[in-house]
Amino acid sequence: MLRSAEIVLRGGKVALPKRDEFEQVDIAIEKGLIVDIGNGFSGESEVDLRDLIVLPGGIDPHVHFNDPGFTFREDFYSGNCAAAAGGITTIIDMPCTSIPPITNADNLKHKLDVISKEAIIDYGLFGGVCAQMFEGDFAAEMKSIANDVLGFKTYFLSGMNSFCHLDHFQFEKVLRVAADLQTIVLLHAEDPAYVVSATDYHRRKGDSPLDYYRSRPEIAEVLAIETAVKIAEDTGADLHIVHISSADGANSILGGRITGETAPHYLAFDFDDFIRIGSPLKVNPPVKSHDNAEVLWQKLSDGVLDFVASDHAPCTKDEKNTGSIWNDYSGIPGVGTILPYMFSEGYLKNRLTLSQLTRTTSQSAAKRYGISIRKGSIEIGKDADFAVIDPSLKWRVRGADFLSMGKITPFEDMVFEAQVVKTFLRGKQIYDVENGILTNPGTGKFLRKTNE
Repeated sequence: MLRSAEIVLRGGKVALPKRDEFEQVDIAIEKGLIVDIGNGFSGESEVDLRDLIVLPGGIDPHVHFNDPGFTFREDFYSGNCAAAAGGITTIIDMPCTSIPPITNADNLKHKLDVISKEAIIDYGLFGGVCAQMFEGDFAAEMKSIANDVLGFKTYFLSGMNSFCHLDHFQFEKVLRVAADLQTIVLLHAEDPAYVVSATDYHRRKGDSPLDYYRSRPEIAEVLAIETAVKIAEDTGADLHIVHISSADGANSILGGRITGETAPHYLAFDFDDFIRIGSPLKVNPPVKSHDNAEVLWQKLSDGVLDFVASDHAPCTKDEKNTGSIWNDYSGIPGVGTILPYMFSEGYLKNRLTLSQLTRTTSQSAAKRYGISIRKGSIEIGKDADFAVIDPSLKWRVRGADFLSMGKITPFEDMVFEAQVVKTFLRGKQIYDVENGILTNPGTGKFLRKTNE
C-alpha cells in the first residue's frame, strides 16, 4: 500500500463502485489521479472530510451553455461555475445552441477556440446533424468531427431555424453513417406531425400551461420514440433518447444499443405543477401527468433508463415572461441542482440505492459516451473528481444565488436535504460553499472518447 501522496482526502464517507454502503476511507491523489484508497498513508497536503460524504464528481451529459452565439443567456464560464457549485465535474455540451452549430470541423474548431479559455471543469461536446446538412455531403461533415465529439444530436422536432429537424428518411441515413463511424446518435423525440397539428388546435383554444401540455402530450413522445427505435433496430446503430418525460416513452427503451435518459424536472413535477408555476417550468418536452414520475424513478432504479441529465438551458427574464405561454422560452437552468436533487430526493428518500445513485449521476454516462477510463467512479487510476456533500446541511434553492446566468428555476424555494460543500477536479478543489469558485478559467480539459 502507498504510504505517502501529494494529496490525501482524509476520512470521508466514500461512495465506491457497486457499493450500497459508504466506506470511511482515505483517498490518495498524485498528479490528478486516484492512486490509492484505504487507510494508513499520509499526504503532503491533507483535506479533512470527516462527517462528509464523497461522491464521484457528477457528469451532466446534456447541457446548453450557449457559447459562442447566445451568451446573453449563458456563457461557458458561467455554466461551468454553476456546474462546479452543484458537484458536477464533467459536462457534455449540445451542438445546436452555438453560432455556428457544431456540424463540421471548422465550426468545432471555432467553438473550442472560444470555450477552452473559459472552462473550469472538464467537458466533452456533441456534434449535430440537421436537415440543412442534406443540401450538401452530411456524411462527410459527420466524419470530419467523429473522432472529436462524443456523439451526434438530432431532432424529430426542432424550434430552431438554424438547426432544423430530420424526417424519418434523413434520420435513417444518419443512423447508417453513425453505425459505420461507430458513434452514437442522440434524439429529441417528439412527433412533428402530431405536435404541429395539436399546437395549431390548442393555441386557438387558450393560452395556459395546460393548453401547451395538450399540444405535446405523452403520445407525441411515444410515437417518436417507437419510430426511432424501429429505425435503429433496422440499421444496427447506437441510439440514445434524451430527456424522456413519460412512462410509456421509458417503456419503449430496449436497452443494449438503444438507451435513454430522463431529467430531474420530470421526476419532480407534473402538469398540475406546470399550471401552478407557469413558465418557469416550461420545458420541451413538457412535464406530463402525475402518474409518470414514479415510473420514471423505477426505470432509473431498474437501469432501463441509464442516467439523468439536466437539459440545462437558461434564458433571460424577458424571454421567460413574454405574456404568452406559447412564446415564453422553453428551458430551465439545471446543472447546479441535478446532483443535490438526486441525492436528496432519490437516495435519501429511498427511491435509489447508493449504487443506483452513482450509476445514474456519473458512471453510466461515462460508460455510454466512452470516457469511463478516466471518469464516472471513485477507483484507482481514474481522475480524482469528487462532489463532497454535507448531510447535516439543508439547502433551500434560491435562483438569485445561482452562479448560472439563468436565475429562473421551477425548484425555487424547494428544500434539499443535503448540500454540496466542496468540489474537486483532478485532485484540485475548484469550489467551496463558503468561498465560491477556487480556480481560473481555462483549467478544464476537453474530453474525447477513449473507450467503448
